[in-house]
Amino acid sequence: MKSLLTAAALLLAAPAAAQPVATFPWFSYSGKDATDTVPAKPGDYRNPILKGFYPDPSVTRVGNDFYLVTSTFSWFPGIPVFHSRDLVHWTQIGNAIDRPGMLDFKKLALSRGVFAPSIQAKDGVFYILNTCVDCGDNFLLTAKNPAGPWSDPVWLPDLKGGIDPSMFFDDDGRTWVVNNGPPEGKTLYPGHRAIWVQEFDRKTLRTFGPRKVLVDGGIDPSTKPIWIEGPHIFKKDGWYYLSCAEGGTAEGHSQVILRSRSVTGPYVAWEGNPILTQRDLPRDRANPITSAGHAQLVTTPDGKWWATFLAVRPYEGDFYTTGRETFLLSVSWKDGWPKILPAATPIPWTHARPALPQGRAPLPTSGAFTIRDDFRGKLPSYWMMLRNPRETWYQTGATGLSLTARPVGLGDSANPSFLARRQQHTNAVAETIVKFAPEKQGDRAGLVVLQNDYYWFLLGVRRVGGKNLLVVDQREGAATPDLGKTLFTAPAPAGPVRLRIAVQGRSYAFSYAAPGAKPVWKHLGAVQTDGLTTKVAGGFVGSVFGLFAGAGE
Repeated sequence: MKSLLTAAALLLAAPAAAQPVATFPWFSYSGKDATDTVPAKPGDYRNPILKGFYPDPSVTRVGNDFYLVTSTFSWFPGIPVFHSRDLVHWTQIGNAIDRPGMLDFKKLALSRGVFAPSIQAKDGVFYILNTCVDCGDNFLLTAKNPAGPWSDPVWLPDLKGGIDPSMFFDDDGRTWVVNNGPPEGKTLYPGHRAIWVQEFDRKTLRTFGPRKVLVDGGIDPSTKPIWIEGPHIFKKDGWYYLSCAEGGTAEGHSQVILRSRSVTGPYVAWEGNPILTQRDLPRDRANPITSAGHAQLVTTPDGKWWATFLAVRPYEGDFYTTGRETFLLSVSWKDGWPKILPAATPIPWTHARPALPQGRAPLPTSGAFTIRDDFRGKLPSYWMMLRNPRETWYQTGATGLSLTARPVGLGDSANPSFLARRQQHTNAVAETIVKFAPEKQGDRAGLVVLQNDYYWFLLGVRRVGGKNLLVVDQREGAATPDLGKTLFTAPAPAGPVRLRIAVQGRSYAFSYAAPGAKPVWKHLGAVQTDGLTTKVAGGFVGSVFGLFAGAGE
């Protein structure tokens, strides 16, 4: 599969005029949280299995192999595709949206774009169903190899106005698409939605026939339930089960289950619902995991049942910077109904592994870890940019990563010269070296921690009043100028400079040093803020660390 750089080079033009270039020889990320030291028994794994901004997981099995995808909204490349043999160790094998022309994120807010993909496979073909919110509605991607290449989007106009589509392959050879959509008739209250089903033709890649509502509002319409979504249908012992998220994606999130003798219903909700939630636990409990839901059930080759789902790890209250993450738990069955967790039961930080041969992954995704990228080859698949690129502005090679400084800023709701990877721990440190010679007022480059276009910090070199300064710039909300406000400054040393951002919950510390094996760090400043949390910044994404270069106007 061609790298993102190669694909972009085929489609995009290089910048027209010579512009300053920032070079980053390497980037390192390190994180360790208090819960990473929770004692684990031999054979246990740690939750979450995918730390950081990996929300809305969808999982499927083909033989002995498991595949998983998650949401990426307006980040590009989009929809990471993971592979595992044991449901615990995951390797990213590609991105389903990896060509700039596949979707157009325009200048969408960062939490629009691609929502809640689902992945299934049948007869040697892999299918990803997804919604591009404000950029085309519902679509289908296909591939013979889940690592790609994936097809261009095939649009599904019958699902217009809906989200979260998913496929179900029935025993009789028929295929169905189930999704969230507006209710029939009048919307009765905010968050009133419905679950719809329609048949699908895998030869023509089109939905056809009547669309039918399976669930209107939720499992108990008398309570005005909100946001019934993320539906999946599966079959067991002659029953069709409909599993859905309900209650919104915040602390009221939950997973519910219904069943029917027919794929088109009527579906009856289990009286023991929800099958997963954390909303029935004390909010002041220690080290909470909250907002659990959006689950999908999967079987192992030996017939055992498991579920992937999203949840969050607040550092306090409902404040978290790591985004919605992917968790894993076993599923029990009783009297024909599945259960992920009993009522008022905390999600465990450790759990016994599935009875499968232990897998391996080239990079850790759970627990405490350190990862260093030297950018000598193609850009690693977990690095992303804001929205689709319109021109080629980065290169990897023997000297590391080079970014062309363009007059596109972090706060411009566009595609700046900015590449990022996820913050995967509440307590994390990012470091790099930047080589950059600003040429005019406003030229800047350095290390960034960002939640969205309106909430970020930049630690870097900037040309100010004819001098090169080390600066910490912050944008905290739409009222702050697009370029942010400068919090701290120091004279920039000549030549390359080493940069460091350390995050501990709501604390952000900014330091610099001369390059070398044993840096002597100089503290530039520190800030306490909840601004990079979903609670303040809004939306559905988590924070990222990244490398940026911008040019003055």
